Amino acid sequence: MPYTVVVGLQWGDEGKGKIVDVMAGAYAWVVRFQGGANAGHTVQVGDETYIFHLIPSGLLHPDVQVGIGPGVVVDPEVLLQELEMLRQRGIEVQGRFWVDPRSTLVLPYHKLQDAFEEEKRGGIGTTRRGIGPAYRDRAQRVALRVGDLFLPESERNHRLERAMAWNEELLACRYGKPPLPREEVRGSLEAFAEQIRPHVRDVVHAVHEVDRKGGEILLEGAQGAGLDVTFGTYPFVTSSHTLAGGATVGAGVPPHRITKVVGIFKAYVTRVGRGPFPTEVSGEDESWLRERGQEYGATTGRPRRCGWLDLPFLRYMIALNGVTDLVLTKLDVLAGRDPIPVGMAYRVGHQTWTHPPLGEVDLTQVEVEYTPWPGFSEQEAVALEGGAEAYVQALEEHLGLPVAVVSTGPRRRDLKVRRSTIKIVV
Repeated sequence: MPYTVVVGLQWGDEGKGKIVDVMAGAYAWVVRFQGGANAGHTVQVGDETYIFHLIPSGLLHPDVQVGIGPGVVVDPEVLLQELEMLRQRGIEVQGRFWVDPRSTLVLPYHKLQDAFEEEKRGGIGTTRRGIGPAYRDRAQRVALRVGDLFLPESERNHRLERAMAWNEELLACRYGKPPLPREEVRGSLEAFAEQIRPHVRDVVHAVHEVDRKGGEILLEGAQGAGLDVTFGTYPFVTSSHTLAGGATVGAGVPPHRITKVVGIFKAYVTRVGRGPFPTEVSGEDESWLRERGQEYGATTGRPRRCGWLDLPFLRYMIALNGVTDLVLTKLDVLAGRDPIPVGMAYRVGHQTWTHPPLGEVDLTQVEVEYTPWPGFSEQEAVALEGGAEAYVQALEEHLGLPVAVVSTGPRRRDLKVRRSTIKIVV
């Protein structure tokens, strides 16, 4: 079982950070394979709370190596802030944290363009962190990558000039904005290069060597599968491939070496920003879910939209990701609600769908068929017994997969291992 991929099966915020944290101790390496600083992972260890935007949460285990893979877009400012935060809190990063030289840099002009574009098109709910423009530059073959910072001076300056000239034209022609001071950008990159130099390493080669020697690697993504740039609710998606398949190119992993895909989902659903959300609720139900689950963005602080569990969408994402094991989080949030509405199918006119008819029907037009499931108490949720265990068993029956782990709180110990198919270290 050399490579295990962890993915979120909804629209993000499923609790991947905590699950990666409790799994990481059983692996030699943890590698982030896509996304940028536009998503946050929150991990609680004892009384300490850590929020990560770029660095894999596996770094909290002292014997684990962690890497940022080539599929990630790296914001230098955010990365240095996270490294400093970890150092100040006594977490050793030297010799344990690595950035692949092929990862793309997010630069100040990317953030400006992201903000201007969000205003120009009316907004799709981006975090304005420059992620989309950075990925666009990669596709245009003008992006500046981490490894470019360590080229001979003439070549390094040539690539920076090319990248800045391209983006200055966009700022001027599309948005009517003046160019950024080149010397200022160059100076900040030189400072970043000196600080990050000890952490730059061919992450792909490193994990291939670990695999060759019999070690195991955990691959983590950001956001959720519902935000995949191709298979999500386009155009209200992120700019990268959040599916498990994205790990093959984002971390340089041969597909046949991925032997386990762990899919994480909440007992209900949330979403940040605009886009279809069939089971979304409003009023008292929305307030109840948001306050019970503390549904506010780790990156932006924005209140998340809330809704009941959506089984058709969940089945779709399970199939696309080839999920082998499920992890259910925030079961405790539903405690005290009786009955619990569960979205079982979509209805469009006289036709019923048990999977999302994406590409055929606009999800904003579907009606959801709900079934009331019996509720359970707080005590049953924490102990995973009685009505709470019955709820989980019903999910397994409807989804056709085992729920290996159930999380009922933010701390490492707030979980129940129901099946030993997933390695957990707390």
